[in-house]
Amino acid sequence: MRFKGLIVVFLFTLYSFYTHAQEDSTSFLRPSDSLNQKRLTTVMLGQGLFYTGSLFALNTLWYKDYDKSKFHTTNDFGQWLQVDKAGHVYSTYQLSRLSSNLFTWSGIDKSKASLYGAFIGFSYVSTIEVLDGYSKEWGYSWSDMAANALGTGLFLGQEFLWNEQRILMKYSYHSTDFARQRPGTLGDGLQEEFLKDYNGQTYWLSFNIQSFTKWDNFPKWLNFAIGYGGHGMLTGSYNSEESGLYPQDRYRQYYLSLDLDFSKIPTKSHFLRTVFDVLNLIKVPFTTVEFNGKKEVLVHPIYF
Repeated sequence: MRFKGLIVVFLFTLYSFYTHAQEDSTSFLRPSDSLNQKRLTTVMLGQGLFYTGSLFALNTLWYKDYDKSKFHTTNDFGQWLQVDKAGHVYSTYQLSRLSSNLFTWSGIDKSKASLYGAFIGFSYVSTIEVLDGYSKEWGYSWSDMAANALGTGLFLGQEFLWNEQRILMKYSYHSTDFARQRPGTLGDGLQEEFLKDYNGQTYWLSFNIQSFTKWDNFPKWLNFAIGYGGHGMLTGSYNSEESGLYPQDRYRQYYLSLDLDFSKIPTKSHFLRTVFDVLNLIKVPFTTVEFNGKKEVLVHPIYF
């Protein structure tokens, strides 16, 4: 799917803010204690319009540059050192989480809101995968679908097991030199590179320490994070037609760091709670230890 999943997540975040803002300034951010039909209608119509409108936009703006074909599948599991698969997990996890929060805001029971949110998150990203199946350039990927299911499962499993998200999936990015070598593929400028350069993307599992240990005096907002990324990727795989033109030293990267769970920061402000909810999309920069495929152990004072 390349970077379309990340685009959708950030667009959906903007939509979530817009949906909340339909109420007056003193109450619109406060979740309803019971079913609020006006809010539910707003959420349902808004998600329907977002779903159809964004898919139409992707179909006309993204896929128009590529020839269409009969529906076909592709095996791309070995590409980009699976960093793109981590992106699929992240996209479906965050879309499921954000959708669920909107249903909770409208007053739907939390367990039902989780189911509805998971269904929407998985269905939306999977629909994009179907569109890929009709593109000669891409193709329907079963490994992408498995990653989509894993992301939704990560969200939904925690809701039913713990009734909370003890393990957050987050994203971080740092600029690399590789995009300058292949700007058409990895992005031309920071805005594109943020979404397209897999070398600079890191995907994190952020564990809330207090939720697991139940230590009374331990900060509830402090998390321990495990990250994954890749380095030296100018093409999808070593075996691609273009790989011989671009010498590459590709290897995997694994990270250990600290993080913040903004949802655990005490506040009575519903505005701040909403801001914190959005901030949980991104891994907070901290001192980080890197282990990589070159058998190196590196310490980054601040890692993005």
